[in-house]
Amino acid sequence: MPSPSHEPDYSPDHPHDHSHASSTLSPMELRVRALETLLTRKGYIDTAALDRIIETYETQVGPHNGAKVVAKAWSEPEFRAWLLKDATSAIASLGFTGRQGEHMVAVENTPSQHNMVVCTLCSCYPWPILGLPPVWYKSAAYRSRAVIEPRKVLADFGLRLPEATALRVWDSTAEVRYLVLPLQPEGTQGWSEDQLATLVTRDAMIGTGLALAPPSPAQVSA
Repeated sequence: MPSPSHEPDYSPDHPHDHSHASSTLSPMELRVRALETLLTRKGYIDTAALDRIIETYETQVGPHNGAKVVAKAWSEPEFRAWLLKDATSAIASLGFTGRQGEHMVAVENTPSQHNMVVCTLCSCYPWPILGLPPVWYKSAAYRSRAVIEPRKVLADFGLRLPEATALRVWDSTAEVRYLVLPLQPEGTQGWSEDQLATLVTRDAMIGTGLALAPPSPAQVSA
């Protein structure tokens, strides 16, 4: 059974030999490069514009944005209330806007209810705050099993909820995308937003994981 830090392999073609991954291109990478070269030569795309797009998704969007949103919600009750009432506006107030983030809804985990997000039709996902969706999120296995047997899917991620905890699955669409507000770990009250953000993982904001526990005093002193 995989640990919470390992993602289940929901893809049909899971590679096992990574010995030459750093020195060779995969068949998919070769096809992408060939297509890019062809489109560039025909003048259909601008390589500078393409570089800017890539840079945006590498540096400006991603789970680190979502972690800031969650940390602020943990720190400021007023912002948390705003986030749960109007997530789109609350998230935009931090500067996180753009395609795939136009209509956001935040759902809060509590001791009695855990939330989990899926897109059963395709891979709708809040890019501005979580970046591009992981491969497993887009897989047919996750998209179907998350609805049919969500507790088993969470167990695949190493997350076993108490039987008394209700589990609700939210289906993202082209109109609405969801952000899970995870439970704040015990012992982190009074932490700064920067400190809290280090505990927020991508999976915790999808609902397939929990926020990280704070390091023990022994780990800190070491």
